[in-house]
Amino acid sequence: MINVMFVCHGNICRSPMAEFVFKDMVEKQGLSDHFYIASAATSSEELGNPVHYGTRNKLRQVGISCAGKYAMRLTKADYAEYDYLLAMDDYNISNMLRMLGGDPQKKIALLLDYSRAPRAIADPWYTGNFDITYDDIVEGCEAFLAYLKRTYPELRK
Repeated sequence: MINVMFVCHGNICRSPMAEFVFKDMVEKQGLSDHFYIASAATSSEELGNPVHYGTRNKLRQVGISCAGKYAMRLTKADYAEYDYLLAMDDYNISNMLRMLGGDPQKKIALLLDYSRAPRAIADPWYTGNFDITYDDIVEGCEAFLAYLKRTYPELRK
Protein backbone atom coordinates (compact mmCIF):
# COMPACT_ATOMS: atom_id res chain seq x y z
CA MET A 1 0.00 0.00 0.00
CA ILE A 2 1.32 3.42 -1.01
CA ASN A 3 0.11 6.13 1.37
CA VAL A 4 -0.11 9.63 -0.12
CA MET A 5 -1.02 12.84 1.72
CA PHE A 6 -1.64 16.10 -0.15
CA VAL A 7 -1.13 19.22 1.96
CA CYS A 8 -2.10 22.88 1.67
CA HIS A 9 -2.82 25.73 4.06
CA GLY A 10 -6.50 25.13 4.90
CA ASN A 11 -7.40 21.77 3.32
CA ILE A 12 -10.42 23.26 1.57
CA CYS A 13 -9.08 24.17 -1.90
CA ARG A 14 -5.87 22.74 -3.34
CA SER A 15 -5.12 19.65 -1.25
CA PRO A 16 -8.64 18.19 -1.40
CA MET A 17 -8.68 18.93 -5.13
CA ALA A 18 -5.42 16.96 -5.46
CA GLU A 19 -6.73 14.19 -3.22
CA PHE A 20 -9.85 13.59 -5.30
CA VAL A 21 -8.17 14.11 -8.69
CA PHE A 22 -5.52 11.55 -7.74
CA LYS A 23 -8.12 9.11 -6.38
CA ASP A 24 -10.00 9.43 -9.67
CA MET A 25 -6.83 8.82 -11.71
CA VAL A 26 -5.80 5.70 -9.84
CA GLU A 27 -9.36 4.36 -9.87
CA LYS A 28 -9.64 4.80 -13.65
CA GLN A 29 -6.38 2.88 -14.05
CA GLY A 30 -7.52 0.08 -11.77
CA LEU A 31 -4.89 0.88 -9.14
CA SER A 32 -7.06 1.91 -6.17
CA ASP A 33 -6.14 -1.21 -4.19
CA HIS A 34 -2.51 -0.04 -4.13
CA PHE A 35 -3.18 3.35 -2.55
CA TYR A 36 -4.41 5.14 0.52
CA ILE A 37 -4.89 8.82 -0.41
CA ALA A 38 -5.79 11.72 1.89
CA SER A 39 -5.26 15.45 2.36
CA ALA A 40 -4.67 17.78 5.27
CA ALA A 41 -3.96 21.38 6.29
CA THR A 42 -0.98 23.00 7.95
CA SER A 43 -3.27 25.52 9.68
CA SER A 44 -6.25 25.12 11.95
CA GLU A 45 -8.31 27.94 10.39
CA GLU A 46 -10.68 25.75 8.38
CA LEU A 47 -10.81 22.58 10.50
CA GLY A 48 -14.14 20.81 10.12
CA ASN A 49 -15.22 22.95 7.18
CA PRO A 50 -16.32 21.36 3.90
CA VAL A 51 -14.38 21.69 0.66
CA HIS A 52 -14.53 25.24 -0.76
CA TYR A 53 -17.40 25.75 -3.20
CA GLY A 54 -14.94 26.72 -5.97
CA THR A 55 -13.15 23.39 -5.65
CA ARG A 56 -16.44 21.48 -5.38
CA ASN A 57 -17.75 23.22 -8.51
CA LYS A 58 -14.58 22.58 -10.52
CA LEU A 59 -14.50 18.91 -9.52
CA ARG A 60 -18.20 18.56 -10.31
CA GLN A 61 -17.54 19.98 -13.82
CA VAL A 62 -15.10 17.14 -14.48
CA GLY A 63 -17.26 14.44 -12.90
CA ILE A 64 -15.41 14.02 -9.60
CA SER A 65 -17.16 14.05 -6.22
CA CYS A 66 -15.55 15.23 -3.00
CA ALA A 67 -18.65 14.64 -0.89
CA GLY A 68 -18.02 14.00 2.77
CA LYS A 69 -14.59 15.67 2.89
CA TYR A 70 -13.99 18.10 5.76
CA ALA A 71 -10.79 19.95 6.54
CA MET A 72 -8.38 18.18 8.85
CA ARG A 73 -4.95 19.13 10.12
CA LEU A 74 -1.64 17.40 9.48
CA THR A 75 -0.25 15.73 12.59
CA LYS A 76 3.20 14.60 13.61
CA ALA A 77 1.96 10.98 13.43
CA ASP A 78 1.22 11.43 9.72
CA TYR A 79 4.94 11.41 8.97
CA ALA A 80 5.20 7.76 9.98
CA GLU A 81 1.94 6.78 8.29
CA TYR A 82 2.50 8.30 4.84
CA ASP A 83 5.09 7.51 2.19
CA TYR A 84 4.64 10.80 0.34
CA LEU A 85 3.62 14.18 1.79
CA LEU A 86 3.01 16.46 -1.17
CA ALA A 87 2.70 20.19 -0.60
CA MET A 88 1.20 22.80 -2.86
CA ASP A 89 3.78 25.56 -2.20
CA ASP A 90 6.97 26.37 -0.29
CA TYR A 91 5.05 27.98 2.57
CA ASN A 92 3.32 24.63 3.15
CA ILE A 93 6.69 22.85 3.10
CA SER A 94 8.09 25.23 5.72
CA ASN A 95 5.06 24.62 7.94
CA MET A 96 5.26 20.86 7.40
CA LEU A 97 8.93 20.74 8.35
CA ARG A 98 8.17 22.68 11.52
CA MET A 99 5.11 20.59 12.41
CA LEU A 100 6.71 17.24 11.62
CA GLY A 101 10.13 17.97 13.10
CA GLY A 102 11.99 17.77 9.80
CA ASP A 103 12.07 15.31 6.93
CA PRO A 104 14.78 12.71 7.63
CA GLN A 105 13.25 10.19 5.18
CA LYS A 106 12.79 12.72 2.36
CA LYS A 107 9.03 12.19 2.10
CA ILE A 108 8.11 15.87 1.64
CA ALA A 109 8.03 17.49 -1.80
CA LEU A 110 6.01 19.90 -3.87
CA LEU A 111 3.44 18.08 -6.00
CA LEU A 112 4.78 19.80 -9.10
CA ASP A 113 8.36 18.69 -8.29
CA TYR A 114 7.39 15.55 -10.20
CA SER A 115 6.47 17.52 -13.32
CA ARG A 116 8.70 18.86 -16.07
CA ALA A 117 8.16 22.38 -14.73
CA PRO A 118 8.52 22.30 -10.92
CA ARG A 119 6.70 25.19 -9.26
CA ALA A 120 4.14 26.09 -6.64
CA ILE A 121 0.42 25.73 -7.21
CA ALA A 122 -1.35 29.05 -6.76
CA ASP A 123 -3.98 29.20 -4.04
CA PRO A 124 -7.39 29.82 -5.64
CA TRP A 125 -8.64 31.15 -2.29
CA TYR A 126 -6.64 34.26 -3.25
CA THR A 127 -6.56 34.08 -7.05
CA GLY A 128 -10.17 32.99 -7.56
CA ASN A 129 -8.98 30.89 -10.51
CA PHE A 130 -9.90 27.28 -9.81
CA ASP A 131 -9.34 26.33 -13.47
CA ILE A 132 -5.62 27.12 -13.36
CA THR A 133 -5.28 25.37 -10.01
CA TYR A 134 -7.07 22.30 -11.42
CA ASP A 135 -4.80 22.23 -14.50
CA ASP A 136 -1.69 22.43 -12.30
CA ILE A 137 -2.97 19.70 -10.01
CA VAL A 138 -3.77 17.40 -12.92
CA GLU A 139 -0.28 18.02 -14.31
CA GLY A 140 1.27 17.22 -10.93
CA CYS A 141 -0.86 14.14 -10.29
CA GLU A 142 -0.15 12.72 -13.75
CA ALA A 143 3.59 13.25 -13.31
CA PHE A 144 3.53 11.82 -9.78
CA LEU A 145 1.63 8.72 -10.92
CA ALA A 146 4.09 8.24 -13.79
CA TYR A 147 6.95 8.46 -11.27
CA LEU A 148 5.25 5.88 -9.02
CA LYS A 149 4.75 3.51 -11.94
CA ARG A 150 8.48 3.74 -12.72
CA THR A 151 9.31 3.15 -9.04
CA TYR A 152 6.84 0.40 -8.10
CA PRO A 153 6.69 -2.53 -10.58
CA GLU A 154 3.34 -3.70 -9.16
CA LEU A 155 1.70 -0.54 -10.56
CA ARG A 156 2.64 -1.36 -14.14
CA LYS A 157 -0.06 -3.08 -16.16
